[in-house]
Amino acid sequence: MKKVWKKIREKIQKIFPQQTEFEDYQMVYSTSESHLAELMKAKLRADGIFVFSINKQDSSYNNFGGIELYVKKEELVRAKYIVNKEHE
Repeated sequence: MKKVWKKIREKIQKIFPQQTEFEDYQMVYSTSESHLAELMKAKLRADGIFVFSINKQDSSYNNFGGIELYVKKEELVRAKYIVNKEHE
């Protein structure tokens, strides 16, 4: 029985990657206001930081969920500095 599970596990590991590209990114900013997310995204891009957003807002009711901005882990400190500087 252990051999069967071992073979199943090996086949699953071949199908699904161990690490995805998304694991290289960290959330730097979150808001429920789409215009604020776009402004922050523009500021980060102006400083040469690659940023992308994920909209987790409910499509029926914009009161639920938010918009999250993600940057590469290597640029997280610089991106957080820009975000915090903007909120001072």
